[in-house]
Amino acid sequence: MKNFTFYSPTEIIFGKDSELQVADEIIKHGGTRVMVLYGGGSAVRSGLIAKVEQTLKKAGLPFLTVGGVQPNPRVSFARDAVAKAIAFGADFFLGVGGGSVIDTAKAVAHGVANPDTDLWLFWTREKELTKSMPVGAVLTISAAGSETSDSAVLTNMELGVKRGLNTPFNRPRFAIMNPELTYSLPPFQVSCGIVDIMMHTLDRYFTPTEGNEITDEIAESLLRVVIKNGRIAHENPHDYDAMSELMWCGSLSHNGLTGLGAVTDFAPHQLGHELSARFDVAHGASLSTVWGSWAAYCWRDKPERFVRFADKVWGIRKSGTEETVKAAIAQMVSYFASLQMPTCFTQLGIGAQSDDVLRQLADSCVFHGKRTIGGFKKLDGKDVYEIYKKANY
Repeated sequence: MKNFTFYSPTEIIFGKDSELQVADEIIKHGGTRVMVLYGGGSAVRSGLIAKVEQTLKKAGLPFLTVGGVQPNPRVSFARDAVAKAIAFGADFFLGVGGGSVIDTAKAVAHGVANPDTDLWLFWTREKELTKSMPVGAVLTISAAGSETSDSAVLTNMELGVKRGLNTPFNRPRFAIMNPELTYSLPPFQVSCGIVDIMMHTLDRYFTPTEGNEITDEIAESLLRVVIKNGRIAHENPHDYDAMSELMWCGSLSHNGLTGLGAVTDFAPHQLGHELSARFDVAHGASLSTVWGSWAAYCWRDKPERFVRFADKVWGIRKSGTEETVKAAIAQMVSYFASLQMPTCFTQLGIGAQSDDVLRQLADSCVFHGKRTIGGFKKLDGKDVYEIYKKANY
């Protein structure tokens, strides 16, 4: 086990009707003027936004509600929201939705705290983020884990680039988690969320680090719980127990716990980000599209890790290493398919791409040769190209 520092300060308020505590939480964490951010119309149609607004009114908290956050959240939207928040005098930012909404709330908080710096410069690392403002979350999608994580992603549509930012300033002060708020999700979004939860753990689990027993066991048990309850939720998204397990697993999968003491990978995430940036596809769908190809390309660098994955997560025990690994990869891909998640470019809806496009994707993924990706196996532009090529059918 490697040295680590673990800090996960987000207060969790979990269970039925927990959203009714939102005003109390904002006041407790110092908020006096609130910007409420949300995505599409479902949060309005379900009555959740009205419920949140009524709770804020009852507590005497002035608020400004701004909707329209899109999947693969846009830096352009965040910039506009920063201007509105400054004009309103917001000192607390509440994301009501999933990862895209919460990530946007984080970005707006950073922007308001640093009004003389363009937001995108934080995401490109041209400027260091040294201060921000408080953020809270009312979670409606079990997926990204943004409600407890130190990360946030933004997409620059003008540049065709999607980037992530990790900083302690991204940790929300509180997260309200009522599994019933996920009941209105369409099956596709439920499935995308299941994939995202699993990938946040898999991208930490596949590591060259040895002797990390308790972290490995936590990751493996989380994956087994998601697999079991993901099947139930896919068939019945109103199953409270299954949706509860997925919601809590989503938070644990991305608060850092499942990768403590180990080198992390996150290559599939980087591969998926390029697909989302270029084709504006759902994040979870991009991950299921590339994972099987990544695994098929990388497993020989440390086959014993995949053998453990086969045994501990899937209960697969074959006589030979290669047979075991290939069976485990096939089982994982089959599970994604059972959720109606894509596992190749054609299923993703973008079709087989030209060789030139594959090379462009690979070049962008490694920042035009300025970086490699991955920790399990370090991947350069040629490696990334080969992985995209495996998924290109």
